[in-house]
Amino acid sequence: MAESKRRLTIKVDALARVEGEGALVLRLRNGQVEDVRLTIYEPPRFFEALLRGRHYAEAPDITARICGICPVAYQMSACNALESLFHVEIPPELRLLRLLLYYAEWIQSHTLHVTLLHAPDFLGFDSVVQMAEAYPDLVQQALQLKKTGNRLLALIGGREIHPINVRVGGFYAVPRPSELLELRDPLRRALEHALELARWVAGFEFPDLELDYEFVALRHPDEYAILDGRIVSNRGIDIPVSRFDETFVESQVPYSTALRYEVDGRGSYLAGPLARFNLNFSQLSPLARETARETGISPPVRNPFKSIVVRSVEIVHALEQSLALIERYEPPARPFVDCTIRAGIGYGASEAPRGILYHRYEVSTDGTVLDARIVPPTAQNQKQIEEDLRHLAPLAIRLPKERATWLCEQAIRNYDPCISCATHFLHLEIEEMTGSTR
Repeated sequence: MAESKRRLTIKVDALARVEGEGALVLRLRNGQVEDVRLTIYEPPRFFEALLRGRHYAEAPDITARICGICPVAYQMSACNALESLFHVEIPPELRLLRLLLYYAEWIQSHTLHVTLLHAPDFLGFDSVVQMAEAYPDLVQQALQLKKTGNRLLALIGGREIHPINVRVGGFYAVPRPSELLELRDPLRRALEHALELARWVAGFEFPDLELDYEFVALRHPDEYAILDGRIVSNRGIDIPVSRFDETFVESQVPYSTALRYEVDGRGSYLAGPLARFNLNFSQLSPLARETARETGISPPVRNPFKSIVVRSVEIVHALEQSLALIERYEPPARPFVDCTIRAGIGYGASEAPRGILYHRYEVSTDGTVLDARIVPPTAQNQKQIEEDLRHLAPLAIRLPKERATWLCEQAIRNYDPCISCATHFLHLEIEEMTGSTR
């Protein structure tokens, strides 16, 4: 005789406002969460294999093609790894340009996510097109803000998407000071728009969810880490990038084709804006710190839905720092420094908009890449996304089906998952059973 049984299934056939495909399954018994599975079934892209047998100088250009949203992150991590192996010291003038290039990527990427992809969740809109009808001026300002980031990226990188001007040791060419100074007024206007954006998103209503994360990010002694640094956490990690592989372990579950990462012996961790903000708050620019306090956020921020506010604060930081760097810029004597090839293994990492991006290369005496390993931030966050959904499930199952689906999608978008780099989503399925079948 079968006891009463209730099954609830929620499906999202095409998750809006993120790229890619995948599935989320929540199983509940007697009202309790029994299992949460974030299933990824992406096809292999073989970038690490493509690098084998290629000359080391090709690595920045090849890896840039991994992602159309954050190609600079791949270029900087590749350069960091190879330059560490070759013992290359980047002069301050070239490092300044790299920071400017990276800030440009942060500006355009964060603005894209905050306004066009994530804000509609908080306001009940299915798309930014609907949102633009209610907030036309704000959306127009956001588009101008993103355009300014793209202009800076194109000036230094050679073009907006998949920049072609980055090389191991520096750049192929560098801009004239006058070219950078022409961007001062657009950047100042963008900063005003960024401040308005931060105030706006801080007024959203956030689900009540506070989680005990292990935050992991880079830390630099002199600046809010983006270009390089040591890997640190709020639970005692403080290591050079070369120890990534012995600290963070890779695993694969049978229901997903995507690799995931956790702290060895401890479990999932969170990389990205929340981690950077909580670990390095004191190194934000003065205006960014002021904006954070004005919008009501200060460390520790443990609500993943408030990541949208933190991203907005990071836009302010990137713009303020860009203006300061432009004023300091002096063209280097040469656009790059020469490299002496050394056989061995090089390690590099930088802070992509979504978190730590780790590269490791083994190179032969003639400069051929023998092996490559690339760990994008979304792969590192996959397990933590699943944990977030596990904590969110008790709230979601009390909601109507449509609202529960919306909330779970929103939780995934908190991470701004870069599907080009790592993950894909497709449908959400919730199964609830009460009692048992005999």
